[in-house]
Amino acid sequence: MTDQKKQAQLKKKVSAFAKPDTMVGVRQLINTMAPLFLLWFLAYQSLSVSVWLTLALSVMAGGFVVRLFIIFHDCTHQSFFKSNKANRIVGTITGILTLFPFEKWKREHAIHHATSGNLDKRGTGDIWVMTVEEYKKAGTWERLAYRFYRNPLVMFGLGPLYLFLITNRFNRKDAKKKERRNTYLTNVSVVVLYSMLIWAVGWQAFLLIQLPVLYVAGALGIWLFYVQHQFEDSYFEEESEWDFVKAAVDGSSYYKLPKVLEWISGSIGYHHVHHLSPRVPNYHLEEAHESTPPLQKATTITMASSLESLRFRLYDEENKTFVSFKEVKQRMKKPQAAKLATKQPGFQQK
Repeated sequence: MTDQKKQAQLKKKVSAFAKPDTMVGVRQLINTMAPLFLLWFLAYQSLSVSVWLTLALSVMAGGFVVRLFIIFHDCTHQSFFKSNKANRIVGTITGILTLFPFEKWKREHAIHHATSGNLDKRGTGDIWVMTVEEYKKAGTWERLAYRFYRNPLVMFGLGPLYLFLITNRFNRKDAKKKERRNTYLTNVSVVVLYSMLIWAVGWQAFLLIQLPVLYVAGALGIWLFYVQHQFEDSYFEEESEWDFVKAAVDGSSYYKLPKVLEWISGSIGYHHVHHLSPRVPNYHLEEAHESTPPLQKATTITMASSLESLRFRLYDEENKTFVSFKEVKQRMKKPQAAKLATKQPGFQQK
């Protein structure tokens, strides 16, 4: 059997789990939104007791916002409910609560799935990745911009604020009317919701609670997205060699998390399964992984090993691996050193 047929069979087998269950979806909505609202309320009540207690409760609430985002994310794939209308309605509402416009994210994320690992189609819905050769040829300002972008303090520190306050608030120039209207609806709804909360609890209490909630959720969300595509032997190919199944299985990792964190993150750790078949809802990802032996061979990372990804900054096309800025700097020095050596007195070329 050819590799192409094996890949087609693998995709078909995983697609069998693309069966939304309305009751499971409803239960997941309840066990996500109820604790989130309760934690927010308790955080407000605890302000009279301890600001630190409020902060702790806000951090916990941030975790549930991540879980709520996974529900939103499934709705954009039309995989959370059987009904497309239900997915749009719930997706729009959860998008308002998580500050993500439904139609905008739906389009950009679909492009991400269709181009993940394709070196010729980077730039929409993904993390900025430069190859070693691109970095070498780049000018000083482009290199500085890239190094700034890839700095962990920037990506996970300023990243959430940039995502919530800027990226998610504006439409792309080529956005269609439906997408533009949905973004406007989301923005207006957020303003109304936040205005009501400020009126109810006061602006100081609102900021003390909501800012940590959004920051924690944003930082965790960016980390999950980053770490599941930025591992040492991830898959990247030019358009002529790019393959969807390989990009899904080899270019997305299995992030093995403790059960509590797996639950909070909506099983998104099974990212290789999700990329292979985006219509599989989050509550079926683990089952699909466990029932499909070839998927269990995907790159597995743990909480400890995932920290190594912080040093992966550039993709080396020649060696098919991520490398650090330090490694590239050392490589660039060697030709320069060799060139200088040829100019030394007494040098003889053999």
